[in-house]
Amino acid sequence: MSVALSDIVAALGGELLGDASARIDAIAPLDGAGPSAISFLANPRYRSQLGSTRAGCVIVAPALRDEAAARGAALVTPDPYLYFARLTQWWAVRTRAALPAGVHPGAVVEEGAYIDPTARVEALAFVGAGAVVEAGTVVGAQSFVGRAARVGAGSRLAARVVLGERCTLGQRCIVHSGVVIGADGFGFAPDQGRWEKIEQLGAVRIGDDVEIGANTCIDRGALGDTVIEDGVKLDNLIQIAHNVHIGAHTAIAGCVAIAGSTRIGRHCTIAGASSVVGHIELVDHVHVSACTLVSRSIRQPGRYSGSFPFDDNASWEKNAATLRQLHALRERLKALEKKIS
Repeated sequence: MSVALSDIVAALGGELLGDASARIDAIAPLDGAGPSAISFLANPRYRSQLGSTRAGCVIVAPALRDEAAARGAALVTPDPYLYFARLTQWWAVRTRAALPAGVHPGAVVEEGAYIDPTARVEALAFVGAGAVVEAGTVVGAQSFVGRAARVGAGSRLAARVVLGERCTLGQRCIVHSGVVIGADGFGFAPDQGRWEKIEQLGAVRIGDDVEIGANTCIDRGALGDTVIEDGVKLDNLIQIAHNVHIGAHTAIAGCVAIAGSTRIGRHCTIAGASSVVGHIELVDHVHVSACTLVSRSIRQPGRYSGSFPFDDNASWEKNAATLRQLHALRERLKALEKKIS
């Protein structure tokens, strides 16, 4: 695809400096862009690349307006990273091949299932009785939509996704390969050294505009439902246990584990490889740093870090700095004790 810079500005806005008729055929990073590519500068650590990049146009913030214009075409916008995100969406719509609607002959659709005529069900997929696949959705090859489940309009299930019985997925969701929604939660009652299974009778309810990364698992509730609200973004390899409730527009990075019946507020972020114990609550606007163990409820918004145990970020950094000096402090104390004795 080749577009004029004027086409991009007409669609997405921004102040264009330079030749509006210049053609762009790719989006590329600063250090790899050629003369027909558009790039962006959002992170100050890459500012040194602005002068050397060969990009035909660079998206920058107002503070870099003159510096960017000195090297060639520039597109000035208050938030270059957000502009870049919207540009990728605009670009994808125009470059991805449109897939025809319909049910592949190799798919299995049980009697009583409803599939909208504009939906696409690919080879070897299964749609159970009573399930609803709404308008414009894609059910990828070898995916499974259980009985009485629902896939909202415009949602996309990649290959090998499982949406379990009675689980619901909202509109415009993206679910990547290997995701399992609605497996049984980890519930067992001890009985004289053995474990008695607690049947998981709830489901999973997922809101609109949710994205779920590859091989993430969301367990169904034991009695009530596990709930993922609108706009939540989940990375790859995340475990969400039964009866967890995640508030709208929260983002969780890879390899996070959230134990059962925990409530996480809206607009939270949880960085990679963190763990959250069960039956606690995180209020809105809590931000958890990487590899943090959250072992108690967090009642105040803010940034939290650490695993020995976690604390508000400023206190944790002070304690961590002290811990690095612990051996030296121990040696000084021993020397002082010898001198006193």
